Amino acid sequence: MTENPYPQQPGPDAPYGASGRPSEPGQPGGYGQPGQPGGYGQPGAAGPVPGYGQPYGYPPQGGPAGYPGGYDPNLDPTAKSRLAAGLLGILLGSLGIHRFYLGYTGIGLVMLLLTVLSVGFLAPLVAIWGLVEGILYLTAKQGTYAVDSTGRPLRA
Repeated sequence: MTENPYPQQPGPDAPYGASGRPSEPGQPGGYGQPGQPGGYGQPGAAGPVPGYGQPYGYPPQGGPAGYPGGYDPNLDPTAKSRLAAGLLGILLGSLGIHRFYLGYTGIGLVMLLLTVLSVGFLAPLVAIWGLVEGILYLTAKQGTYAVDSTGRPLRA
């Protein structure tokens, strides 16, 4: 058999290797070892790999409209809860527990230290701060009060 079983593959003078990825100068492209021609098959033949290229813990893109990139926080088991963050801010705001929950450890530590190191004299002010933030976490749909420290939207 002398004809190419994969006639859709680009020729050797194409700017991309057999895998569809740009090849290094002097090396053929593909997903194989450097110096070996070809890849693991036709580019796109098996379809895109779900979640490939996503940061760890993020679900694959594509879902209901209204979320950036089709991301739905209600389907993500690792997304933080808007209700939990709001209630922690309202009830334990003077200790900064809601900030620790969302991953903002720096601000949470500042709130905790203001309460503890002032021997409770600044606790009412920090509690008001936490109360306002708790309400913002419960009501905000966009912006800094609608995401956790990694930028992942809060789920309902």
